[in-house]
Amino acid sequence: MSQIQSPPLRTLMCDNAKGLKAFYDAIKYGPNHLMVFGGVCPSVTSIIAESLQGWNLVQLSFAATTPVLADKKKYPYFFRTVPSDNAVNPAILKLLKHYQWRRVGTLTQDVQRFSEVRNDLTGVLYGEDIEISDTESFSNDPCTSVKKLKGNDVRIILGQFDQNMAAKVFCCAYEENMYGSKYQWIIPGWYEPSWWEQVHAEANSSRCLRKHLLAAMEGYIGVDFEPLSSKQIKTISGKTPQQYEREYNNKRSGVGPSKFHGYAYDGIWVIAKTLQRAMETLHASSRHQRIQDFNYTDHTLGKIILNAMNETNFFGVTGQVVFRNGERMGTIKFTQFQDSREVKVGEYNAVADTLEIINDTIRFQGSEPPKDKTIILEQLRKISLPLYSILSALTILGMIMASAFLFFNIKNRNQKLIKMSSPYMNNLIILGGMLSYASIFLFGLDGSFVSEKTFETLCTVRTWILTVGYTTAFGAMFAKTWRVHAIFKNVKMKKKIIKDQKLLVIVGGMLLIDLCILICWQAVDPLRRTVERYSMEPDPAGRDISIRPLLEHCENTHMTIWLGIVYAYKGLLMLFGCFLAWETRNVSIPALNDSKYIGMSVYNVGIMCIIGAAVSFLTRDQPNVQFCIVALVIIFCSTITLCLVFVPKLITLRTNPDAATQNRRFQFTQNQKKEDSKTSTSVTSVNQASTSRLEGLQSENHRLRMKITELDKDLEEVTMQLQDTPEKTTYIKQNHYQELNDILNLGNFTESTDGGKAVLKNHLDQNPQLQWNTTEPSRTCKDPIEDINSPEHIQRRLSLQLPILHHAYLPSIGGVDASCVSPCVSPTASPRHRHVPPSFRVMVSGL
Repeated sequence: MSQIQSPPLRTLMCDNAKGLKAFYDAIKYGPNHLMVFGGVCPSVTSIIAESLQGWNLVQLSFAATTPVLADKKKYPYFFRTVPSDNAVNPAILKLLKHYQWRRVGTLTQDVQRFSEVRNDLTGVLYGEDIEISDTESFSNDPCTSVKKLKGNDVRIILGQFDQNMAAKVFCCAYEENMYGSKYQWIIPGWYEPSWWEQVHAEANSSRCLRKHLLAAMEGYIGVDFEPLSSKQIKTISGKTPQQYEREYNNKRSGVGPSKFHGYAYDGIWVIAKTLQRAMETLHASSRHQRIQDFNYTDHTLGKIILNAMNETNFFGVTGQVVFRNGERMGTIKFTQFQDSREVKVGEYNAVADTLEIINDTIRFQGSEPPKDKTIILEQLRKISLPLYSILSALTILGMIMASAFLFFNIKNRNQKLIKMSSPYMNNLIILGGMLSYASIFLFGLDGSFVSEKTFETLCTVRTWILTVGYTTAFGAMFAKTWRVHAIFKNVKMKKKIIKDQKLLVIVGGMLLIDLCILICWQAVDPLRRTVERYSMEPDPAGRDISIRPLLEHCENTHMTIWLGIVYAYKGLLMLFGCFLAWETRNVSIPALNDSKYIGMSVYNVGIMCIIGAAVSFLTRDQPNVQFCIVALVIIFCSTITLCLVFVPKLITLRTNPDAATQNRRFQFTQNQKKEDSKTSTSVTSVNQASTSRLEGLQSENHRLRMKITELDKDLEEVTMQLQDTPEKTTYIKQNHYQELNDILNLGNFTESTDGGKAVLKNHLDQNPQLQWNTTEPSRTCKDPIEDINSPEHIQRRLSLQLPILHHAYLPSIGGVDASCVSPCVSPTASPRHRHVPPSFRVMVSGL
C-alpha cells in the first residue's frame, strides 16, 4: 500500500456542481492521478465516466448502481465494486426457473432508473421460455395498473418502484385481492429497514389501514445485492467478513451504517491490486517505465492499468470480487417479508451462476409456491361408476321381468285368456320394452368408458334403439286396441275377422315411418360428438388451480327440428292410443279389452316423458343427474307398461282363467245419429234380462214368440248339452250356427236395406199359415203368448242365448279356430240334431 500513497485519490460527492468542479480542479492543478475512486450520484458519475477516456484514467465506483453506466461503448474506463441494479435480473431469472414460473408481469414506476432495469429484464428473459404477459407502468396512482394485471391473470408480479410508491402499490393490491397464496410479488430489496412504517402515513392511510398494508405485503420477495458475504472465509485482508463487520461497527462511533461500506473497503483493495499488477507488468517490460511516470497522454500506461483492473479476482468482505465488462459479478440476496420483518431466504452467486434457497426459511402462504397463472385443468364430467352400476342393475332386473313375461306369454299362448289377447302382439310389447331397457346401457357410456369415435357411434345407436323400442311396444298395444275398436264399434254389425297378420302390418307401418325419419336424420344431419366448455370452478381440494368442466353431447346442426319431428310423431301415436282406449272403454271382456290399462300407461308415460324431458334439459350440465333422470324415466315407463299389460293376465290366469273370457256385463250401446237422417238401433244390456232385442225389430220379434214357445223343449235339450261340456264350448263356426237353425227350424238374419235393420227369415216365412198377425190378437192363442214371458221360459232362453252370443263374437275378433267342432253336436244326438248341409246362415246381431 505504501507504493500507491503518493498519487492522491479523490472521492466525488453527490453534488453535481461540487463533484464536477472537484474533478476538473484535480485534473488542472495536479498532481497527476492514476485512477478515480468514487462516484455515487448517477448524474455526476456518468458525466465524469464518459470523459475519462480522454485522460486515460480508470474510474472505480463503490456506490453507483445505475444501469446506464453498464454501457461499455460509452463508458469503457468505468468499473464498480457494487453490482448494478441490472445485476438482480439474472438472479430473478434463476429464481423464476427454480419455481418453474413461466409467466410473469411487470409493474414499473415511470422513472428512468426503474425503466432501464425493466428493459434489461426483458432482454434477460427473452429466449428463456418465460413470458412477460403484461407490462404496466404508472406515475402516481398504481391502482389502475394493478387492476389490469389482475385482469390479465398475472400471478407473479415483478415490481420496480421506490419505497414510497411501494406502500401505494400494496394498498391497491389489497383492494384488488392480489395477495395471499395465489400471488407472488418480487420487488427491489434495497429499501430502508422498516420502510413501511415511515411511508404508511403518506400512502392513503384513510382507505388503507396498517393491517391491510401488512396483509398485502406478507410473503413478498425483495432482491438486492449482498452488503457483506455470509461465508466465514478469510478475505484478502486476512479477516473474515464477520470480523470486518464487528470492526466496522466498533469504529463508526454512533454514525449510521451504510450499505456500501463493504464495497468501499473492497474497492480500496481492488485499486491496490490493480496498481500492483500494473507495476509488475511495467517491471517485466523492457521499457523500464515506472508507475509514477504516468501522465494523461500516456495511452500505453492507461491501457496497462485498464487491463490490470479487468483481471481483478480475489475474495473480499462482499464476496468474490470479479469484473466482467466492468461490471461486478457479485452476490444477490433474496429476502422475504414474514410477520412484519424481512428474512433472508436465499442468495445468488453471479460468478458461479448458482442459486441457493434456504428451504427452511422461505415460506409461502399456500401449501406450495403460487402458480404463475391460473392453472386450468380441463376435466371431463363423467357419469359416476356407482350410479351407472346401480341403474344398470335396475335395468337388468327390468329385463329379467320382461323375460319372465315373455316366457309366461309363450308358455300359455294356447290358453283362452292369452290367445284372445293376441300373444304375438304381446311379444312385440315385451320386445319394445326390452329395447327401451337396453338403451339405458348406451346412455350411460361416455368418454370415461369409450373413445371419442365410439361415443359418436353410440349417439346414433341409442337414439335408434329407444325410438324403435317405443314404437314397437306402444304400436303393438294400440294395434290390439284398434282391432277391438274395429269390431265392437261396427255400426252395421257386419262380421269382421282381423287376424294378427294385419296387426303386424300396422306395427310394421309405424316402424317404417320411424325408419324413414331416422334414415333421413342420419343421412342429412347425423349426430356428432360435441364438447361443451363451462366456466371455471375452484378446485374442490383447495389447490391453486381452476377446473374447467367439459361435457360431451350428442348434437347436430338442426337438433331442434329433428327432435320436433320425432316428438310430433310420437305424440300423435299417443293421442291415437288415447282415442282408441276411450272408444273401447265399455267393452268389458278383460281378455280383449286393455283400454283401462292402456289409458293408465299412456298417462304415466306421457307425464313422465314431459317431466323427464324438461328436467333433463335443465340439468344438461350435470351428467349424473341427467343420466339418472333419463334412466329412471325409461325404467319407470317400460316397467309400468309391461306390468299393466301382463300382471292382470297373470293374476286372472292363476285365480279364474274363465272369468276373463266371459262378458260379465256386456253392454254395447250405440248413440243415435241424426246427422244423416238415418235411424240406428240401440242395444240393451243382457244382465237386465230385457225381453226386447232391438227396438226397431219389435214387430218382427213378436211374430216369432209363439214359434219360440213350441221350441222350448228343444232349447232345454241344447242347454243341457252345453252345460255338460263347458270346457269344450270354445268356438262356433257358421256351419254350427246352421245346425242350430236345423234344431230351431229358424231361418237366417239378413240386413234390411233401409238403414241396416235386421229382418228375420225362418220357417214361418216358408209356411204363411203358421204366422200370426200382430194386429189381430183375437186370431192368436193367448195362453202360449203368456207362457213365453213366464220366468221359466226366460230362464231357458237366456241359458242358450248367452253362450251363443259369446261364441258368435269370437269369429269376428279372430278367436275362433276354423277347425273347431261345434259344442252343440253330440255323438249321441238324435237324427234331427245331426249335421245337415246348411241351407240358411245365422248372424246373431246382439241381444
